[in-house]
Amino acid sequence: MTSQITFYLSQVIGCKIYNLDGTRLGKVIDIYVNATQEGNLHEEAFRPTFVGLKTKIDGVVRYINYDYIKISGDQRRFNFICSHIEDLSQTVVESSLPLAKNILDRQIVDINGRKLVRVNDIRLVSIDSGTYAIAVDISNKGLLRRMGISNIVTKALNIFHVNIETHFILWDDVQAFDTTNFNIKLSLSSNKLHKLHPSDLADIIEEMGSISRTKVFESLDEEKAADVLEEMEPYAQAQVIESLLIGKAADLLEKMPADEAADLLDELEDEKVELLLNEMETESSKEVRELLEYEDKEVGSLMTTDYLSFRETMTIEGTLNELRLQKPEADMIYSLFITDSDEKLIATVSLRDLVISSPTITLAEIMQKDFISVTDEDKIDTLAAIISKYDLLAIPVTDAQNTLVGMVVIDDIVEDLMYKGKTKKRGRAWR
Repeated sequence: MTSQITFYLSQVIGCKIYNLDGTRLGKVIDIYVNATQEGNLHEEAFRPTFVGLKTKIDGVVRYINYDYIKISGDQRRFNFICSHIEDLSQTVVESSLPLAKNILDRQIVDINGRKLVRVNDIRLVSIDSGTYAIAVDISNKGLLRRMGISNIVTKALNIFHVNIETHFILWDDVQAFDTTNFNIKLSLSSNKLHKLHPSDLADIIEEMGSISRTKVFESLDEEKAADVLEEMEPYAQAQVIESLLIGKAADLLEKMPADEAADLLDELEDEKVELLLNEMETESSKEVRELLEYEDKEVGSLMTTDYLSFRETMTIEGTLNELRLQKPEADMIYSLFITDSDEKLIATVSLRDLVISSPTITLAEIMQKDFISVTDEDKIDTLAAIISKYDLLAIPVTDAQNTLVGMVVIDDIVEDLMYKGKTKKRGRAWR
């Protein structure tokens, strides 16, 4: 019959270690586990195995091999019985993970909860094949257990029929530890984290410290990194860009819509901005520079320069084929713009009219020549009244010569009203 003892790290830190004749050797200072999956054929079932205990014997701190140690006791009191004292090699100590020192109170990524949480305790299990770390406890109950008052508080709350729930995250879902410096980083869990929506991932990264934030960001591919960067708050965007090499940062800015890149650069020192713009490709750099010239209160500072425009001679079928080819984001097709050969704005077409019309007719037959637009030097404050009055989802932006230069979507206007300044979260656009 297989024996099993389930316990928590908080219950065994400070526990006594005895030899076989009952002589006390010392007490547990920390528990070391293997932190890698080398040799493990089933990565999804990986559980860190105890490799040693940190203790003090005769006044000397020692790291003793767990192969000769067994745990005994119940939920109230545990002891470790050592049949033979063998010190771990320095190599094993340096490559192993001390649970109390480097895991407790650390923030980890809760994949399912899409947030950072703090490790309050660690659930452990001892079976015939070894002793393992199986989950982390991120609940208040884990914190109360460490404080030694879990039972008292639980009994007191039971009087009022209130329970304190325990919330575990299996070790497979929190393997985000760097065994070199023990800072959080995406390693084995990175594939799961990369599948999160950019907005969720941005929220998680924002909660991290600057070092961890940089490590996580460097693990993302450029497309994903650009999408996530767009969703981050300005302070976090600036910290990420500042932490990256100029070349890497410039590459990310090129992947972003020009308006997003311009908003981000507004958060940086002029000297750093110039370095980044000089490193970017000429076309991208020029577009961003033009946006940076607008005053904060001007529509040009809020608009995106990525938009879709067509000639009036195009057929409905040809236009739809172009949309399928471009695969624009939803907000980029709130309205389609019709321009002449000089890029002057002459009309708009709604997505509804495009979809319901015969595929053989031209845009000229369904376009609306009576449309609402603004200029790039108009005041941002005028936009809210316009979208409210005319029930618009997007507004074309022209220069003084009626040349189409961009568009403003309702999401940007709403966010600008909320934050009383330039917006930043505008979504990926297509030209």
